[in-house]
Amino acid sequence: MRLNAAPRLPWMLGLAGLIPFVATAAATWLAPIAWQVVAIRAFLGYAAVILSFLGGVQWGVAMCRERPGETPFRARMLLAMVPSLLAWPALLLHPLTGAWVLVAGFVLVRFHECSRDGRTQLPDWYQSLRTLLTLVVLACHGLVIWRLAGA
Repeated sequence: MRLNAAPRLPWMLGLAGLIPFVATAAATWLAPIAWQVVAIRAFLGYAAVILSFLGGVQWGVAMCRERPGETPFRARMLLAMVPSLLAWPALLLHPLTGAWVLVAGFVLVRFHECSRDGRTQLPDWYQSLRTLLTLVVLACHGLVIWRLAGA
């Protein structure tokens, strides 16, 4: 994984985007109990927003780089909707269940991004950056799920 291959701005923005994940995951363990509840809600809300954003990335790639009407365009446009359709309902579920749904969403997006069809039209640097970001996001989800499971 070579993060230095990514242009500096996406790298910095990607790392900055991890701050709410790390801060709220830590707060679910370290904050006073009343604030832990707030931290869990904030974590799940932010995760849903970012998961939806990842669908938007695919939508943008389809619009700018695929040929409308062709199979890759249709497939990418349809797949672009899946993250939002997972993220929003996850917020309506019990927090533990919702966190697991969000984990599934992040994993599915990453699998798509790593697939032959998913990699097409994305810059080479995107893969290494997204791998790191996804690993940190999944680790934060693990901490929150562990907390919600009663640890």
